[in-house]
Amino acid sequence: MEIRESLMMICNMILFVITLPSLWGISVSASSHTLYQGDSLRSSQTLISSNRDFSLGFFRIEYSDNNNTYLGIKYINDSRDSKILWMANREDPIFNDSGVLTLDSMGKLFVKYNGGDHTDLYAGRAGGGNTSATLQDDGNFVLREVNSNGSHGRVLWQSFDYPTDTLLPGMKLGVNHKTGRSWLLTSWLSTYDPASGAFTLEWDPKGLQLVTKRRGVVYWTTGEILRDTYDGGCVRWEQPKCRVSNNITKFQLTSGDFIGPNGAIEGVFIKNASLSRSDCRAQCWNDCDCAGFRTNYNGTGCHVWRGNLTFKYDPSGLSRRRLDLLITTLPSSVKKVSWRVAVIAISVIVPVLAIFCYVGRKLKLQRYIRIRKDSIQTDLATRDILANDLENDGQNLKIYSFACIVEATNNFSLETKLGEGGFGPVYKGKLPEGQEIAVKRLSRTSGQGLVEFKNELVLIAKLQHTNLVRLLGCCIHKEEKMLIYEYLPNKSLDSFLFDPSKKELLDWTKRVNIIEGIAQGLLYLHGYSRLRIIHRDLKASNILLDENMNPKISDFGMARIFKQSEVDAITNRIVGTYGYMSPEYALKGIFSVKSDVFSFGVLLLEIVSGRKNNSFYDLDVPLNLVGHAWELWQRGSGLELMDQMLKGSCSEHQLLRFIQVGLACVEDCPLDRPTTSEVVSMITDESLPLPVLKNPAFLNRRMLINNELPDNKSEKYTLNELTISSMNGR
Repeated sequence: MEIRESLMMICNMILFVITLPSLWGISVSASSHTLYQGDSLRSSQTLISSNRDFSLGFFRIEYSDNNNTYLGIKYINDSRDSKILWMANREDPIFNDSGVLTLDSMGKLFVKYNGGDHTDLYAGRAGGGNTSATLQDDGNFVLREVNSNGSHGRVLWQSFDYPTDTLLPGMKLGVNHKTGRSWLLTSWLSTYDPASGAFTLEWDPKGLQLVTKRRGVVYWTTGEILRDTYDGGCVRWEQPKCRVSNNITKFQLTSGDFIGPNGAIEGVFIKNASLSRSDCRAQCWNDCDCAGFRTNYNGTGCHVWRGNLTFKYDPSGLSRRRLDLLITTLPSSVKKVSWRVAVIAISVIVPVLAIFCYVGRKLKLQRYIRIRKDSIQTDLATRDILANDLENDGQNLKIYSFACIVEATNNFSLETKLGEGGFGPVYKGKLPEGQEIAVKRLSRTSGQGLVEFKNELVLIAKLQHTNLVRLLGCCIHKEEKMLIYEYLPNKSLDSFLFDPSKKELLDWTKRVNIIEGIAQGLLYLHGYSRLRIIHRDLKASNILLDENMNPKISDFGMARIFKQSEVDAITNRIVGTYGYMSPEYALKGIFSVKSDVFSFGVLLLEIVSGRKNNSFYDLDVPLNLVGHAWELWQRGSGLELMDQMLKGSCSEHQLLRFIQVGLACVEDCPLDRPTTSEVVSMITDESLPLPVLKNPAFLNRRMLINNELPDNKSEKYTLNELTISSMNGR
């Protein structure tokens, strides 16, 4: 019996020893803010501070064109700040998802990954000893000794001693005179490359001041800080002699190329990925032979032009070869006059001007009073005429007084300004009865007379649909003409869709509702309203959202009325936004309902991807979102287009269907695009078959641009959105 009990005791001890590591692992996973010796943090895991403000893990740079990952600390709440606050390996990115942070049994803290060297954070010490690494509530990642009683001992290493580009409460800037260690902030190399950049912010203990340096040279200082006061703050650069003159020399971003004496496009590429845009600018400024420069597509590396070159300007602004051109302008010649002559002239001229000003002001006041009386009478007469005309047209629109609108918008103050379009600014207002309104104040240079203004009023008033913005009335005062709309509190779609801190509010259900609403509004304009309307400027910023995130199409300043028998029309004035324009309209001025269908297709792809159409800059890949979507579709990887915010809420089948509908809408040939009614049917009825995709419009434009490039060029350029608007009356 005693032998049996002894065997049972031995078995229990063996079982305890075997299960001990797993029990320890459970305790580690339960403590989400601390690593203990022997623990590892993989790329799919994070440490969360106990107050749930900070997270430590492996992150990618948002909107970067590579898959590099970095061990860093971020705010958990993206609405405060979505950037990485601290990075352990900013100079040594991990090129895949194999990164692991390890605190080994000897107390060594390091980052490793498949196919690369270790990045040591703390090298450990002889004899080992118990240690733990904790992400604290202030965002500091601290490695400490652990005493035998479980209490914390001294700090061995902490992230606050190695700041990157962000200063958090509790961090220091300065120099430890005992160890010689410096605490300073270093800028990123570019927006998407966190490697050390050109600028540093550091504390100068000798001068008792904060100093910004560019590549080690003082760029700016706060001035000496003594007892909460500071003196100065400006440090003048030492200018090269060729830049010190009476001429005005500056850089100007423009489109075009430098042409050499032999007629060839020339330039020298500096292959140094550690050069930022400010470095390129400084190099060109200090080189007296430099005429201009361009940074690489990702903001690093320089392409400079030197010598006696001729600049060929691209007046269309459509060239993708945008560069910083160094221009010099001569100031207007000023004759040097002796100070005695100047004093005599001033003593004679000033009294004469004072008399003229007094007489002129008095005459102007009398004229103003007379014009004011005439204006009041004219305003009343104009309002009566307009009211009668609108009543005869059967429109129930209110004509507001100018005083009422001034009071509602606080005299058109900047605080009430919502934005500005091609035809003038828009203000938020509140009527005396409490109704909130949006006031579109048409520019005086818009070219619209009273007749054209009345026609536009009648046009918009006749458009009544739940997915179109509602017109309440108008106001006319002298040369002022204003349209009064319903106020929509959530502003425009682009303010949510392209803002990383807001786009998460647009889950898949809301995006589907927005897509269907825009399609229904467009169908009403094309086929079911009293008039057949071509919008001509359908884009995310012209889609307003009400309090329930329902879409409403707005801004009919560029719309055209079609007769029911008309198929298309031709215009010499191209209005709208490049990137949303159909190719036949942008190149030949031909527009039809299929032009709006093209714009809708681009907008649909933007909504499902969360990216702007013009957010692609590399000539080695498609020029725009349409091209990117097409290449993914061709490879059978359409789901890669999905906005990452939609993971978990998106129907993959419905997403792929919407992408196919969007690509069908942007076919190069208008006849291959579906009609608006077909678009509505395809996105609302999943049983309907979808058309076979042929040739999206971006392909021809890409081939055209590639043919214009010299064979020996492979640089990357920036493609900016260009909005074209007409200021003449329609």
